[in-house]
Amino acid sequence: MERRRFLKDSFLGGGGLGASLLFQADPNRPGARPPDGRSASHNKVKMAMLAMQRDAWEQGVAAQAMLENGDEEMVILLAKDAVVRQVEDGRLAVISCWEGVTDPAANGEALLFAAEKTGDERLRLGAQKMIEYLLKRAPRTKDGTLYHVSNKPQVWVDSMFMAPPFIALAGYPEEAVKQVEGIRRILWNPTKKLFSHNWDDGRGEFIRRDFWGVGNGWAAAGMARVINALRPGMVGEKRRLIGYVKEVVDGCLNHQRDDGLFHDFVDNPGTFVETNLAQMLAYTIYRGVRAGWLESSYLQHAGRMRNAARNKVDGFGLVQGVCGSPNFDSPGTATEGQAFFLLMEAAARDAGRRN
Repeated sequence: MERRRFLKDSFLGGGGLGASLLFQADPNRPGARPPDGRSASHNKVKMAMLAMQRDAWEQGVAAQAMLENGDEEMVILLAKDAVVRQVEDGRLAVISCWEGVTDPAANGEALLFAAEKTGDERLRLGAQKMIEYLLKRAPRTKDGTLYHVSNKPQVWVDSMFMAPPFIALAGYPEEAVKQVEGIRRILWNPTKKLFSHNWDDGRGEFIRRDFWGVGNGWAAAGMARVINALRPGMVGEKRRLIGYVKEVVDGCLNHQRDDGLFHDFVDNPGTFVETNLAQMLAYTIYRGVRAGWLESSYLQHAGRMRNAARNKVDGFGLVQGVCGSPNFDSPGTATEGQAFFLLMEAAARDAGRRN
């Protein structure tokens, strides 16, 4: 899938918003074929996701799943409602996470696409306000790394997926790389080759040192999206980020279970077995192999994780056993679990992987 590149001048100046994405679907995918060409399970997962109540980042990851699956109309609808719930300072889709700094930016790529596709000035201005918030007003560390929330000086690994991809696509790839580097400097454990969850800058200590599986998935998938959004001339930056992705993927694979899944805290078998990290890593691998920056030898791992995740989809299309809403501390269901199933499947199709 070709990534749009949005030039800073045209974006902030109100001009065209870049070239369109190219989506590829596998017409030979087995299973029941509804009118849109997807399998029955795909549509059930999608409908279950859309039935869920969603906060800022959940709206964003749902829209991202629709974008990468080529469901343009649904992307536009989700983007429009993200602007309906945009607060004065520019943060998108805010319902209850009033202190969220980076979570609202998860809506960014879908909003850029919808603005370009429709020519809707409200959508363009919504995207502009979101990027200006991140660049000019959002709270951050002394070295410029964005905090995840506004009421506490904390850096969370979740932010790796939420903000840097949008920042890159909005015309600021150097800033996107800076954010990746900052989050990694604070949260990366070089011995374990895994990310801790969050750090409190004011207290100078980890609030959650644990190597949360979904957090490491956010990091891997977020960095993969940034890599694919970088300008062709950013060779050194791309090389570094590719190395970072390989390290975290390998770090997680060191703790993979026999069934292809992982524990909630990746290195702690006393925590529950969790589904979403497998989907997130499979997505990352398929995107990396498709783009040519990840070796095809990783595909065997992606296939194993994909099969494990597919086996967790129930008759209603709910992906069971993900880190579950609303507290994300026990197995259950969640918008992000639904979305990453769809993202994984889109990436697999684009990489030429069939059933």
